[in-house]
Amino acid sequence: MIIKVGISNRHVHLTKEIYFKLFGKEELEKVRDLDQPGQYASNSFVSIRSGSRIIDNVRVVGPLRNYNQVEISRTDAIKLKVNPPVRDSGDISHSAPIILIGPKGSVALPEGLILATRHIHITKEELKKYGFDGKQKVAVLVNGEKGGIIDNIKFKVLDTAFLTLHLDTDEGNAFDLQSGDEVTLIKSLGSDTNEIKK
Repeated sequence: MIIKVGISNRHVHLTKEIYFKLFGKEELEKVRDLDQPGQYASNSFVSIRSGSRIIDNVRVVGPLRNYNQVEISRTDAIKLKVNPPVRDSGDISHSAPIILIGPKGSVALPEGLILATRHIHITKEELKKYGFDGKQKVAVLVNGEKGGIIDNIKFKVLDTAFLTLHLDTDEGNAFDLQSGDEVTLIKSLGSDTNEIKK
């Protein structure tokens, strides 16, 4: 079974309240749609800071949400000297703190900094069609000179979704993958690595 890859660069999700504190306005402006329905890249950027270490030009991804979350790679974490947990999107309880700096102000978040789990966006209908229950983990086979197997991938089940594997930039670079590339879905190494025929 062949699926597309989406590489996620560092980005932030914000509530309306925090966005206003950082930017002095209430609405995000869309630059372009992202691969998942309803999600888009905005023209708003923040700096993220831990101690004296800063990463600038981190994009705010829309739409505004009911929680604040900062997704970075392990390389970013090393630069910031932080150790955020690996979490599903939205699971920010007891995650790492981070400071956000915008053009109109700054906010110290007590939690919200994470390394996102690798995951596949999929609809409930597709889960049923392909014989998954949504709870198991799967792997993908990557071809090419830097190919290999990426295991321990979760499903992110949504009402509407474009079937895509999301990886962070470190994971993409390790396998020389770019957004739009294709990989083959296989069973997890913990079970059977035969290709899933769909």
